[in-house]
Amino acid sequence: MRKILVTIGAVLAVGAAITYIPTIINAEQQETPAPAYAKWGRVAMEHAKSKYPNASIIDYLHIGREMNDEKTTETFKLWLKEGDREFGLYLHITFSAKSEQILEVKEQETDK
Repeated sequence: MRKILVTIGAVLAVGAAITYIPTIINAEQQETPAPAYAKWGRVAMEHAKSKYPNASIIDYLHIGREMNDEKTTETFKLWLKEGDREFGLYLHITFSAKSEQILEVKEQETDK
C-alpha cells in the first residue's frame, strides 16, 4: 500500500511540474517594449563613442525629455572610463518633433 501511495505521489508531482513548465516558458518569452527614449539613447552612446573612441561607457542614465510643438530634447548622462580617468558626460539631443531629424547635440563633461 505504501509503495502505491509513493508512486501516486510521484506521478502527481511530475504532472504538476509538467503543467508548471509552460507557464515559466511563456513568462520568459514575453518581452517588455523598449522605452520611448531608447532610440535617442543609442544616438547618445554613438556620439560618446565617436567623441571618446578610447573610452568605455560604464553607466547610462536617461535624465528626461523636454517637449514642445516643434522640437524635443532628450537628456542623458553617461559615465565613461578612459584609462585611469572616469567622468560623466551629459548629452542633450534636440530633434524635430515631426520628422525626428536631429537638430543639435550638446555635451558637457562633469566629474560628478
